[in-house]
Amino acid sequence: MTRLIIFWVIYLLLQLYAFQAIRTISKNSWLAWGYWLVGIGALVTTFLVFRFGPDRSTLTPVRSYAIGFMLILVVFYLCTIIVMFGEDIFRLLQGVYQKLFTSQERKGFLPERRKFLSQLALGIAAIPFSAMLYGIFKGKYNYKVLKYQLYYPDLPEAFDGYRLTQISDIHSGSFDNKEKIEYAVDLINEQQSDAILFTGDMVNNKAEEMLPWKSVFGKLKATDGVYSVLGNHDYGDYVEWDSEQAKVQNLEDLKNIQRDMGFDLLLNESRFIEKNGQRLALIGVENWGKGGFKKAGDLNRALSGVQKDDFSILMSHDPSHWEAEVLPHEKKIHLTLSGHTHGMQFGIEIPGWFKWSPVQWRYKQWAGIYESQEQKLNVNRGFGYLAFPGRVGIWPEVTVIELKKGENPIA
Repeated sequence: MTRLIIFWVIYLLLQLYAFQAIRTISKNSWLAWGYWLVGIGALVTTFLVFRFGPDRSTLTPVRSYAIGFMLILVVFYLCTIIVMFGEDIFRLLQGVYQKLFTSQERKGFLPERRKFLSQLALGIAAIPFSAMLYGIFKGKYNYKVLKYQLYYPDLPEAFDGYRLTQISDIHSGSFDNKEKIEYAVDLINEQQSDAILFTGDMVNNKAEEMLPWKSVFGKLKATDGVYSVLGNHDYGDYVEWDSEQAKVQNLEDLKNIQRDMGFDLLLNESRFIEKNGQRLALIGVENWGKGGFKKAGDLNRALSGVQKDDFSILMSHDPSHWEAEVLPHEKKIHLTLSGHTHGMQFGIEIPGWFKWSPVQWRYKQWAGIYESQEQKLNVNRGFGYLAFPGRVGIWPEVTVIELKKGENPIA
């Protein structure tokens, strides 16, 4: 409750400060009433949704929208305040100078705010405000198919041209549009890949979140099968359970749901895909993350049946695992597939030229292809979304990787 009160106070102070820009550009009382009604209404609604909504321990679409609109307003206030605060520093210095060195008489110590700067502040704040609204209503289902050709001199001849489709971070508990999800599943199947690989976080917290979507994702098909691993959210670690047994049962229920959908769930184990007497090793570990995230992944156990000369593909939810354990391992893993970061669902990307997101301050590898020691990593930007119910600049991703034998011709 103490933290909640502190947040309320900070929020209201931000709203009050940003209101000065509204008051400067217009004396219209209806505009002022509308401003306060929206801001306080969002605060009260969020409190009621989280305090009195059903099953308070889960992150439902309604709670996500409450978080999303609250975040939009906070960003709007902060962007407005950045400009206004700069002006206030100037006004303070000007007021001190006039008080000490001039005899000019005027009302008040500080000069009046300039209408132009208030308009500028609101105009700047409107940019992220509009972008985040777009992210909520359109961006979160703006699926992109990203295609890569990855070259390996030691790829078995039989697998030259082998196609993999990777998806990650479904977070089914956040979905609110079945038509869009069905479209995305059809989009995955349209790639006609040899195998589909899902790299974890099927739910936000509870297995029951996947039940309404079970038949939809059960339509995923590939010649050599659909494979999956667990992500940090799949263990139910972020909610309160009536008992430890209930938490254990939740994980078992999620495993069974995946199997019912036709997913081959790899729990620190491997599978072999064979073609024309040659084989490819597909390895899956449970979640291994740094910074307090669950470390259930056991790479040595998963690799126990894999030979050093096997061409190996690893599914590991958290890209932190790549540098920490995969690259130093005595057995070469040619390709690692991860997710987890979501690209923070916010950033700027110009394909082939530039990409930026605040998440890069937390994760060195956060989106796309990385290479080290002749080993490659792909970090999928995620299929779904979590907490903030939208995406801005970092769109939901379906990755298609074609394996090619030989040296990269453009390297």
